[in-house]
Amino acid sequence: MNTTTSTKNGQKLNGFSIEDIGDDHLFTSLETPMKPNAFEMSNDEKKQRISILFSEIMDVLGLDLKDDSLQGTPDRVAKMYVEEIFSGLDPNNKPKVALFDNKYQYNQMLVEKNITFYSNCEHHFVPIIGKAHIAYKSSGKVIGLSKLNRIVQYYAKRPQVQERLTQQIANELKTVLETDDVAVIIDAKHLCVSSRGVKDDTSATVTTYYGGIFNTPEKIVELQNYINN
Repeated sequence: MNTTTSTKNGQKLNGFSIEDIGDDHLFTSLETPMKPNAFEMSNDEKKQRISILFSEIMDVLGLDLKDDSLQGTPDRVAKMYVEEIFSGLDPNNKPKVALFDNKYQYNQMLVEKNITFYSNCEHHFVPIIGKAHIAYKSSGKVIGLSKLNRIVQYYAKRPQVQERLTQQIANELKTVLETDDVAVIIDAKHLCVSSRGVKDDTSATVTTYYGGIFNTPEKIVELQNYINN
């Protein structure tokens, strides 16, 4: 992938400006773009700063911040951003995963399906709502089922692109499970498509990752049968 980025000063991506690209969803790295000093500021400092800035946004929109209903909104938004919907940006929130011996000697695929997640599109900061389906074949070790859900939630709770989210979950699973035999399928609805822009409320986006034994037509069909039943 060409990782040249377009900027407002006229630099282009594949010959297109930001205005030309418009609503097209692009990502330039499998890593979430972060500043080197992203964690120099404490979470409390971040919340204070976000609250001030969001107050300015509300003021520019013409909202009356003296109104009882709106007074606490900047603080609520700041807390939500840092502690909830973007908490996956903080590596301290990464789930701690313990491996256990596969004492049952279960050597077939394990599928955890319909993991509900809420993320946010990094292009418009509006929700991505979907379900993740995960499968793996034990290399001799297993992890608790809830950890699969927690891994999905950790990477979802940040500004995202669905393709990157799929890859990040797959890479994390391969690392913690010590195997390439991992599959990830994500089926999601993007509110940046349904609630604005083209305003298509019926479409959904599906992204997949098939690694190791799952990267064969037979295993893909078998996995799809499990998910759809």
